[in-house]
Amino acid sequence: MGLFDFMKGKKDITLAAPVKGECIPISEVADPTFAEEILGKGIAIKPSEGKFYAPADGTISTLFPTGHAVGMTTPDGVEILVHVGLDTVQLKGQFFNVAVKADQQVKKGDLLLEADIEEISKAGYDTVTPMIICNTSDFSKIECKEGGMVSAGEDVISCIK
Repeated sequence: MGLFDFMKGKKDITLAAPVKGECIPISEVADPTFAEEILGKGIAIKPSEGKFYAPADGTISTLFPTGHAVGMTTPDGVEILVHVGLDTVQLKGQFFNVAVKADQQVKKGDLLLEADIEEISKAGYDTVTPMIICNTSDFSKIECKEGGMVSAGEDVISCIK
């Protein structure tokens, strides 16, 4: 066995921030479904703008009719959920404009949706946006950025198969 044979088959997959804003640990999200990593590991961003982009190349696998969340799967099998705000499903699509459709192929940086974060806040909803790896158990390691300002497209999560 060669010195680096243990690395064979390992693949590092990097995901980008879907929106510009302040990155916070997922444990600080005011919803236990996200904070306790029930859906999987990930990050959360307090958005400073309302445009949300694809964090990687992939296929839109889930598109909520209310426009508040988008699920996608990368060619490497990473299942990603971008969920704009907490309890925003109750807005029934108000303040959201979806730019993609189910089964659509997207490239990293493509616009997924737009949300009027000011109006969502005025309506009493938290706009914090979790980005979750829904199939966390498929990876040997997931490293997430824990804080600081991020720009859309900036690397924030590393998944190792």
